[in-house]
Order: sequence, then C-alpha cells, then structure tokens
Amino acid sequence: MAKEITGLVKLQVKGGAANPAPPIGPALGAKGVNIMEFCKQFNARTQDKAGKVLPVVITVYADKSFDFIIKTPPAAVQLMDAAKVKGGSGVPQTKKVGSVTWEQIKAIAQDKMPDLNCFTLESAMSMVAGTARSMGITVSGESPLTK
Repeated sequence: MAKEITGLVKLQVKGGAANPAPPIGPALGAKGVNIMEFCKQFNARTQDKAGKVLPVVITVYADKSFDFIIKTPPAAVQLMDAAKVKGGSGVPQTKKVGSVTWEQIKAIAQDKMPDLNCFTLESAMSMVAGTARSMGITVSGESPLTK
C-alpha cells in the first residue's frame, strides 16, 4: 500500500551546503521532518554540484518520512553564470547587463530540458532566451530559431 502524502515542500538550496538554519529548518520542522537526516542525504547527493543553487521538492508522508527530488539549477542562475554577471537588470528594456551566445543558450536548454514543459530543443531554447531577455541579458548572434 502506498504511503499517504501529507505535504510538499519546495526549496532552493546550494549544493552540498544544506544546514538546519533558515530556510530549511523552519520549512521542514513545520512538517515534522527530521531536519538533520534531510541535510545529510541532500549534502551526500549534491557533493558534485557544490555551490550551485538547486531546487528541491520534498514529499512528506504521514509517518514523517520523506523523499526528495533534486532538479537542475534555475535558468536564471545558469544565465548569470554564462554572462558572468552578479544579477539581472532592474529595467531590462533599457539597461542591459550582459550578453550570451546562442551556443550558450542551447547548452542551458539541453541541461534544463527534463524540467521544462516543452518537447523540442528549439522551444526550450526559446524559453531560455526569453528568460535572458527579461533579465536584461542580450542574446548575440543570429537566432537558429528563425530559420
């Protein structure tokens, strides 16, 4: 018989750096989850991705046990790394903060493909390029999407 799910907790945690301090402790403590057990398991599974921001979805069951799924880093974080900028623009229409190439967009789209709700690489590239535009990052070069 399947376990009864009592809740879902969505967090963004740096790989290999989970600790009981906020935001993890209060979010999991409210659901009755063993916080240290989650931190140990998360840090063990994300040692190779140390320092990267990783979204995690924690499923909490009625017996206070849990499972979690680690997703790929957000497109915005990957775009900031690719453009070598600290953050997006406050006014992306007028103030541009960086630039990426279509090859970088393609690499990010391929990485994010399992987490996106699209079926083709072209549509994933379009979504990532839209995120870049909304952050004030220009996409340089000729678009492979218009061909």
